[in-house]
Amino acid sequence: MESAMKFELPEELNAKEPPERRGIRRDYVKMMVLDKTTGQTNHTQFYHLDRYLKKGDLLVLNASRTVPAVLKSQKEMDGTEVEIRLAHRKNESIWEALPVSGTVKKGDVIRFSPTLTATIIEQSDETPFVLLAFNLCCSSLFNQIYRLGEPVRYEYIQEPWNLDYYQTVFATIPGSVEMPSAGRAFSWELLFRLQKKGVKIAYITLHTGLSYLLDDKWHKGPDTNFENYEVPKETAEMILETKRSGGKVIAVGTTVVRTLETVAREKGILQAASGWTNLYITENTKLQVCDGLITGMHEPEASHLQLLSAFVDREKLYDAYTDAIQQRYLWHEFGDMNLIL
Repeated sequence: MESAMKFELPEELNAKEPPERRGIRRDYVKMMVLDKTTGQTNHTQFYHLDRYLKKGDLLVLNASRTVPAVLKSQKEMDGTEVEIRLAHRKNESIWEALPVSGTVKKGDVIRFSPTLTATIIEQSDETPFVLLAFNLCCSSLFNQIYRLGEPVRYEYIQEPWNLDYYQTVFATIPGSVEMPSAGRAFSWELLFRLQKKGVKIAYITLHTGLSYLLDDKWHKGPDTNFENYEVPKETAEMILETKRSGGKVIAVGTTVVRTLETVAREKGILQAASGWTNLYITENTKLQVCDGLITGMHEPEASHLQLLSAFVDREKLYDAYTDAIQQRYLWHEFGDMNLIL
């Protein structure tokens, strides 16, 4: 594994609340524009994104919708309380999940509500996850999850913010355990303004899994984290046409980069595809599809920083992050944005 990028992030730069609760619109967060060739940085607001994109460029967004993955339940056998965090959806009724409190074993039935139960069909000492087979599937299961669950939140978030704060405005397909946060700063107004300028917009889906397992014993490397993706035919065609006509393909989020680069590697050319990816992108990865990236600010030593270094030299990236800290940028899903072009 590549060496991690280390830097000191002051605690007060962890965004503890959504921008809307800080008194600004979601698209008014700060944006650091980083020139991937020169390393030069420019500081503006995300609302001005249209100034940096040209007619004929293509934005690729992740349409995955965040599910409230923290669920309270009880064991049928003895009523013991169990907290479950959904981790990855395996199919329409089976999820990989992380038991956070309470002990469970294979064969246990746990009850979430009068209408929703799940049976633990797989458990191993080799992994913290169990496999849950729910008694419902498809939209019926999602309806129950949305009614009962709470969004995953990390230690820097003190308030239990409503699920709406963990959604992008364009998300349509439920499945992400953690918000695909690079798209959060977009408003419909900004998207319409970009389209009016001639910037095209396309969608893929990648359902993000649970990345934080609460116990360092179970640290997961990015290459062991398999996530489900889909690239529609229309999106693949729009990307190929953009490339042919000399436009830039701008990925909105590391999830989009991993999805598009996975398909290009596996199929030899970008095309409609679906499957699972554990692609780990580093500074040594030659990107085949993505020309630019819109992303949030990533914490020290995060694997996402390795992916960013495929776009921009690590030293330039480090200098840019030092600049962002001096400019008091905010980090994480409710924080500020970075455009790499």
